[in-house]
Amino acid sequence: MNYIANIKSIALAGLAASLMTGTAFAADYTLSVNTALATTDPLYKGLEAFRDNVAEASDGALEVRLFPNSQLGPDEDVLEQARAGAPVAVVVDGGRLAVFVNEFGVLGAPYLANGYDGIRKVVTSDMFDEWATTLHNDAGLDVLSFNWWQGERHLLTKKPINGPDDLSGVRMRTPGAPVWTGTIEAMGATPTPMPWGEVYSAISSNVIDGAEAQLPAVVGAKLDEVITNITLTGHINLITGLITSAAWVDSLPENLQTILHEEALKAGDIASYGTRDALASLEQQLKDGGVTVEAIDVTPFKERTAVVYDNLGYGDLRDKLQAIAAQ
Repeated sequence: MNYIANIKSIALAGLAASLMTGTAFAADYTLSVNTALATTDPLYKGLEAFRDNVAEASDGALEVRLFPNSQLGPDEDVLEQARAGAPVAVVVDGGRLAVFVNEFGVLGAPYLANGYDGIRKVVTSDMFDEWATTLHNDAGLDVLSFNWWQGERHLLTKKPINGPDDLSGVRMRTPGAPVWTGTIEAMGATPTPMPWGEVYSAISSNVIDGAEAQLPAVVGAKLDEVITNITLTGHINLITGLITSAAWVDSLPENLQTILHEEALKAGDIASYGTRDALASLEQQLKDGGVTVEAIDVTPFKERTAVVYDNLGYGDLRDKLQAIAAQ
């Protein structure tokens, strides 16, 4: 009996010590995921699924921690941390990766594909895998998956927009990547790059006149409080990826590498189909809040933005990717 009592005492003492040092049940590896989106965004629900499913599939060996609202800093800063080998990941669009592998930029080019299903075919194709391999080997960044669809982006303004001429002189926030600024300029506005977290205050203080974004992000950032009009141009079909450190991924046991990539792809589908299913209710929510949401003939915008592909050297690539999306 004394022997059993001693064993219990030793076990309890060990547990207490580990709790005091914060190491009880600690994962062997931890990945911190940064996103500019709010916790209410449908895509964030996919990130929560990714976190939970990775923990289950790895039997707790790998922990994913989520940081919404850019708590870890701007996307570009997190990308640089990942390139340096830090165990961080970030949800980013292809435009931000084009500085490393130029082909990624075409994913944010105007009117490339409609909806999620077509663009998903592109980002799960053999051609895309070649880009991802180059990004891994040459830039030190690993694509966990690139099927995180956030919706089609629209114009957010304080006045009605019926065509390109109505955007003349409009200072419009955009990400800083060339494919984004080139698209907004071709549409007729003046591109004004700035972090997403600054858009609300910039519009309310008239630093900029408007922005462009997908409906879930509009609701998440409460931009309905500072704009009056949403014009459904759908000019960019926003597909994003979960990007992390190649060096960190390569350092993991092979089974954990597989888990990360497989669960990221599954969670991307959860996020993307969740986004698709939420769009109608989000649009109604914005209308109920007093925002005018209007569909227009986007043909003039398609014609004006066709030049973006040629300006960035994506003309041939556009045709190949649109063929893949149409399969």
